[in-house]
Amino acid sequence: MNKIPFVTKGKLEEIAAVYPTPFHIYDETGIRKNAALLKQAFAWNKGFKEYFAVKATPNPFLISILREYGCGCDCSSVTELMLSKAIGAVGDDVMFSSNDTPASEFQFANDMGAIINLDDITHIDILEKTLGKLPKKLSCRYNPGGLFKISNSIMDNPGDAKYGMTTEQLFEAFRIMKEKGVEEFGIHAFLASNTVTNEYYPTLAKVLFEIAVRLNRETGANIKFINLSGGIGIPYQPDREPNDILEIGRGVKAVYDEILVPAGMGDVSLFTELGRFMMGPYGALVTRAINQKHTHKEYIGVDACAVNLMRPAMYGAYHHITVMGKENAPCDHKYDVTGSLCENNDKFAIDRILPEIQMGDLIYIHDTGAHGFAMGYNYNGKLKSAEILLKTDGSFELIRRAETPADYFRTFDCFEFYKDVLK
Repeated sequence: MNKIPFVTKGKLEEIAAVYPTPFHIYDETGIRKNAALLKQAFAWNKGFKEYFAVKATPNPFLISILREYGCGCDCSSVTELMLSKAIGAVGDDVMFSSNDTPASEFQFANDMGAIINLDDITHIDILEKTLGKLPKKLSCRYNPGGLFKISNSIMDNPGDAKYGMTTEQLFEAFRIMKEKGVEEFGIHAFLASNTVTNEYYPTLAKVLFEIAVRLNRETGANIKFINLSGGIGIPYQPDREPNDILEIGRGVKAVYDEILVPAGMGDVSLFTELGRFMMGPYGALVTRAINQKHTHKEYIGVDACAVNLMRPAMYGAYHHITVMGKENAPCDHKYDVTGSLCENNDKFAIDRILPEIQMGDLIYIHDTGAHGFAMGYNYNGKLKSAEILLKTDGSFELIRRAETPADYFRTFDCFEFYKDVLK
C-alpha cells in the first residue's frame, strides 16, 4: 500500500497563503465515503448505530458530517457532552462512557437523556444517589481480564487496564440494576486498541454475545444492545493493508447468527464507538521545513511540534511523511524530523529515509485525523494550530482558527499584566 496525500501541493500552497502552516487538514470526501461504508457493513443489524468517539476529533464541523450518516456521539466528559448537545446530539444519540466520573457529570448526561455506560459497580450507588433513582436504560462496561488473543497472537492486556467490571461484578451489577428498576440493559467492552486485522471485532463479538446470553438467562435482564466500542485501527505504516469493514461486518454477523439468534436474542442492537477508523486516515498535519541542523545526526526542523501532534513523542508512534512535490524523488537522505519544544522526544520521525529536503518544503504528516489535534497542549507557550476542511468540491473552509497569544493568556483573569503584553 502506497500512502498518497489526499491533497495536492498546489492546493496546500493555496491554503497556506491564507492560513499559514502548521495546520491540520481533513478530507470531507474520504470521511463521507468511509461513513457510508461502515453503515453498509452493519446494515444487516436493524438497530445498528455508530457512536463516534468525540475524544478522537472533537470538532463540531466534522462530527456534523458523520451525523448525516446516522452517527451519534460517544462522550467521556461533560465538555464533550456539551459539544454533542450543541450540534443536536441528545437522548439516545449520545453514549456517555467515562471512568472515575464526578457525580455532576452523571447528572448532566442524564439531563440530556444520554445512555449512561457504567465503568464500575460502585457507580450504581453513586448514580442512584445523584439522580434519586436509576434510569430505565443503563449499560455496563465489561473487562474479562487476562490477555486478549486472536488465534495465538496477543492483541492487548485487558487485565492490566483500568476500565470495566470483572465477570462476577457484571453479573452482580445486572442483578442490582434489575432489582432497582432498570428495564433495558447494554453491554460494552474495549479489549484491544488500533487492531489492523479483520478478526478483532468478530472475536470480541463472540466474547460479548456469549456473556450476553448468560446474563439474560441467569439474571433475566432484557439486553437491548451490545456495544463493540472501538479498537478497529488504521495502518499507519505504508506496507500494511487496511481493515476491510465489509468483511468485518460479515464476520460479526456470522457470530451473531451463531450465538444470539438461537438464544432468542436476534433483536439485540449493535453499537460501535469508532474514532480512529472514522477519521484517522482523513486528516493530515501540514508543516514547513524551517531549519536544518548538521551535528551528530541530520535534523530537519519544522514549524510544527508535539503540541500539534503528540503521538510520536508520547508513544514513539509512526506517522508516514510525504515531502510534497517530491513524491517521486529518490529517498536517499536520513533525517530526524523535529519540532522546537524543549524536549528531546519532540520528533515526528527518527532516522527516517526521505528525499532531500530544502527549507520551505511542505511536509505532509499522514493519518492525524484522530488523536492528532485533540491531544494538543500548550507547553513552552506553543499555540494550537488551525483546522481546515477540504470540501468535496475542492474548496476549503476554516473549521477552527489557530490559537493566538490572547487565547493563551485568557485564563489569567485575576491579572492585568497580559493586556499590556498584547498591545
